[in-house]
Amino acid sequence: MDKLLEILRGVNPDVDFTKEKDLFGSHILDSLSLVMLIPDLEETFDIEITPADLLPENFESAETIYAMITRLQENG
Repeated sequence: MDKLLEILRGVNPDVDFTKEKDLFGSHILDSLSLVMLIPDLEETFDIEITPADLLPENFESAETIYAMITRLQENG
């Protein structure tokens, strides 16, 4: 989770990603930030994020992103 938080802080250093629970609704993440975020997540966690994974519920919070990462690692 620490690596994920570090990556997220690189996208927006002013956000406390441990507390924020609505990253899209709060406009902290948007399509442009996802374009920057996805390659970092794939490289850091050795996963492949497919278009099917690009669902808002997978990116609502650091916890939901981490759950997606864990699922992709287990299935990969």
